[in-house]
Amino acid sequence: MTGDITPVVVRLKLSLLRNGLRQSGGRRAAYIASAVAVLLFSVLQLLGLIALRGDEHAASVVVPLVAVLAAGWAVMPLFFPGGDETLDPTRLVMLPLRPRPLVRALLVASLVGIGPVFTLCMLVGSVVSVAHGASAYVVSVLGVVLALLVCVALARTVAVANIRLLTSRKGRDLAVLSGLVIAVGAQVVNFGAQRLGSGGLGQLDGPADVLKWIPPASAIGAVDSASEGSYGVAALQLALSAAALTGLLALWSRHLTRLMTSPDGSTLPSSQGAARERSSTGLARLLPSPSAKSLGGTPSRTGTVMERSLRYVWRDPKTKAAWVTSLAIGLIVPVFNAVQGTGSIYFACFAAGMLGVQMYNQFGQDTSAFWMVAMTISSTRDAYVELRGRALALLVITLPYATLVTVVTTALIDDWPKLPEVLGVSFALLGAMLATGAWTSARFPYSIPQEGYKNVAPGQSGLAAAAVVGGMVSAALLCAPVIALTIWANVSADGDRWSWVLLPIGAVYGTVITLAGLRLAAPRTARQLPEILVAVSKG
Repeated sequence: MTGDITPVVVRLKLSLLRNGLRQSGGRRAAYIASAVAVLLFSVLQLLGLIALRGDEHAASVVVPLVAVLAAGWAVMPLFFPGGDETLDPTRLVMLPLRPRPLVRALLVASLVGIGPVFTLCMLVGSVVSVAHGASAYVVSVLGVVLALLVCVALARTVAVANIRLLTSRKGRDLAVLSGLVIAVGAQVVNFGAQRLGSGGLGQLDGPADVLKWIPPASAIGAVDSASEGSYGVAALQLALSAAALTGLLALWSRHLTRLMTSPDGSTLPSSQGAARERSSTGLARLLPSPSAKSLGGTPSRTGTVMERSLRYVWRDPKTKAAWVTSLAIGLIVPVFNAVQGTGSIYFACFAAGMLGVQMYNQFGQDTSAFWMVAMTISSTRDAYVELRGRALALLVITLPYATLVTVVTTALIDDWPKLPEVLGVSFALLGAMLATGAWTSARFPYSIPQEGYKNVAPGQSGLAAAAVVGGMVSAALLCAPVIALTIWANVSADGDRWSWVLLPIGAVYGTVITLAGLRLAAPRTARQLPEILVAVSKG
């Protein structure tokens, strides 16, 4: 194909956008509402950045801000690959297009959209806040253009390097993990805001001095350098951003060439198919063997159930997202509060609570495949062993993790005498949640949709609320004896001498409560298998 294809690709981008909005009124209304909201937010941010003009720490604010913007451009294609259909160059592989003209056309087309407009407003506000003098304004024009192009090229390079994954079913399931990014990011932003509120903007001077040499933040750092009369430094910082843009375009072109000239490996027969037979390796070797005999002389199913549950955690996107989110938040909350000096050592129990929730709705994570499990349950004993195996699989991860979080939190707060009692409360809480989770899994089962972002099938929100909220309240009540002993140890004059006893008491109490909960849940599970199967298969 000869001639400049840039106008064609830009018109294609506009046509895709226009046709997408024509599909439904709801989609059109959502797009317009989001566009208006982003534009209003962009204007407010622009005015806020302009208000920083003249502040001695203005550069320390805008330079890290641009670095965060670039990180967002790099990450977003991994979580929202469907947000822009032109991100998928495999749609163009059958056309006679050369990579370099295609890269240029896609780069220009990438500037059409809400994201580039928002980024442009942030960049303009950033340079206005630090630019002083005619030379600085000249550098500002170059800096804004370079920073914007680097952000767009970075997103395109990441997308094209991972396009085979992003356009697959498993790749699209990565979007489920966006909740983890939001949760962790919110905690980091909250922590940073509190630190800035207590120490002022001067705390950003150190990070800004480093980031102003890293593209594309270096393009904004060049404006500040030009304002101070350091023209050589400004030229070097602009050169760094220009070099980064050149390198990204070359890398983008290289990946694009490989993508458009190499066959898709997923369509080729694998010569190693036979070698990829699933076998029990790694952790599975440490689990009870399915061939081992139980006390009654029948083959044990505990190891099989544990391995199946752990495979769900590793392979199922929804289950993995729930676990990773719980692991992250269970660590972030106590550690961040301890670092800020506002936390209590008992915040470490948050880790056991977050992971204990994973016991709730055990059968829902199986979805319609639960019928295969249901066929193997013919008695209360079978149901008990099934629930016990699932609880043991959860403990494989939860026990060491809760212990680690507790030790780390104790070290940060430097309150080692309380470590045994906090561990005791954590173990008791975990046991109570395992017990109530087993019972609610049988009493309030609900389906988890495999596609999309919902974790509850339509019409089952009430069941989910009853299972989680009711179970957590019941777990707190079951922990009352251990909590009462902990309170006594803290208010009694002789409590400190006996606080270490809370560790074995909490461990034994948690074990007894767990076994009791499994015993109570087993008859209901065996009796209500048809109802459970119907409930978990609705998604």
